[in-house]
Amino acid sequence: MTIDVDNKKSFDPEHDWQNIETVMLDMDGTLLDLHFDNQFWLTYVPQCYARKHRLTDKAAHEKLMQKYNAVRGQLDWYCVDYWSKQLGLDIEQLKHDMVDKIALRPEVDGFLSWLNKQRKRIVLVTNAHPISLWLKMDKTGLHGHFDKIIHAHELGLAKEHAGFWKKLQSLESYRPTKTMLIDDNIAVLDSAHRYGIRYCMGIYLPDSQGEAIDNAAYPLVKNFKDIIYG
Repeated sequence: MTIDVDNKKSFDPEHDWQNIETVMLDMDGTLLDLHFDNQFWLTYVPQCYARKHRLTDKAAHEKLMQKYNAVRGQLDWYCVDYWSKQLGLDIEQLKHDMVDKIALRPEVDGFLSWLNKQRKRIVLVTNAHPISLWLKMDKTGLHGHFDKIIHAHELGLAKEHAGFWKKLQSLESYRPTKTMLIDDNIAVLDSAHRYGIRYCMGIYLPDSQGEAIDNAAYPLVKNFKDIIYG
C-alpha cells in the first residue's frame, strides 16, 4: 500500500524498504523535538547573555542573531566550545539547566524498534557537538537502538558541506543507492541527494510548537508510524 507522507509525495513502505540496507537518522528536529534547541538558543541563551553583559533582552537577542547568522551551516554553529568562548557563557551547564525539556518526537521509539526488528543498519548522523549529543542520549536512552553513532565533529565538516557524505564513508561504509536519510534540515538533504543517497526524507514539523516545513522536493514525515509496514 502506498502511503501519502506529506500529501504531495508518496512512499511505498512494503516496496521501498526491501531495497534499503542502511537508515541514517538526524537527531535534533528528527528524532527529538526541535523545540528544546529553539528555546535554548533563541530565548534562554540570549537572556543569560543579557544578564552577564548588562544588556536589554532585545539588544542581547539582536547581537546573538548576528553572531549566529555569521556561522550558520558551518561546524562552529553546532559547537558548544565555540559558543562558550564567543559568548563568555558555560553553554554545557546551561544545557543541563534545561535538560528536562528534551523530548522525543511522536512514535520515535516504535519506529526505531521496528527498524531493529527488520535488521536494518541504523546510524545516527548528527551535526551536534558530542557534549550535546551525549546529554540527549543519556536523557532519552535512544543510543541502544543504533548500530553506530557519528557526529560531524569527527569528520571536521557539517552535513550541509558538499564533501561530508563522501568523507563519511571513512567511518561508515554504505551504499548510497540503498540508504535512507531522514533529516529535518533541507540543506542537509540537498547535500546528501547530490551525493547519491536515494531515499531522502524530511520532517514536516521539527519543532512541535513551531511552523511546518513546506518543501516539495522531498517526502516529509508527519508521523514515523506512517512509513513502516507489517
